[in-house]
Amino acid sequence: MTIGQLADAIGISQPGVTRAIGQLAELGIVEDIRADDKRSRLVGLTDSGRQAVEQVATDIWPRIGMAAEEILAGLSSPFLAQIAAIERELDKASIAERAARAQPAGLKIVEFSDALAADFHDINAQWITAMFTLEKTDRDVLENPRTLIIDPGGVILFVEAPGLGVVGTCALQKTGPSSFELTKMGVRESARGLKAGEFLLKAALDRGMAMGAAPLYLLTSKKCVAAIHLYEKLGFSHDKGIMEQFGARYQRCDVAMLYKGGDR
Repeated sequence: MTIGQLADAIGISQPGVTRAIGQLAELGIVEDIRADDKRSRLVGLTDSGRQAVEQVATDIWPRIGMAAEEILAGLSSPFLAQIAAIERELDKASIAERAARAQPAGLKIVEFSDALAADFHDINAQWITAMFTLEKTDRDVLENPRTLIIDPGGVILFVEAPGLGVVGTCALQKTGPSSFELTKMGVRESARGLKAGEFLLKAALDRGMAMGAAPLYLLTSKKCVAAIHLYEKLGFSHDKGIMEQFGARYQRCDVAMLYKGGDR
């Protein structure tokens, strides 16, 4: 858009838009785009800008909205009195603190069906190819989930989010008489920030314990920093024995973890 178009869309003056665009350009959020009419300045989002917009839409604003709803719940007095009540609530916990603990309602666990096989494939292929290369082991499992996971006694779970449908998946693959590997866990980028991954992982761990999984382990890479942090939070510990026994399954594997339980 041109500066004039942006000013009209936002409803502020062109000088104000120009100043804001200058600041956003310094942050790498927007950039000038070459236009056929050299008299017009076109401004567009950079790749970082598009990522920021997606984060705002899927993470920041939903959390702020939920935090605001929490503050306003049950208020029925005049607005100025409500403002005073809001200030008192913010003294107790800030918007940032409330947003950090906000959990969207309506997340739901769904069992595997052949109709969801494509979601299992696509969700995992997306994150694996973004960070690594699909190995033969990956392709075999992603293309044959019923044959290689469900039929031998394993489980594949999905998480649904309101308005987004299936946003994540996770599998428990049987690797011995009672041993299970927690594997092929991924969440769509559109659902990042909704805590769908933690919700899904808790359900998978509960299912594994109900099935008598021993050991219950996982294999990953040091590059998956956020995932490792979540695994540690929910009761996994780094384990040399698991690495020696199972680690050769993936070329990218340099982290092996064993579930030892904990408060979830």
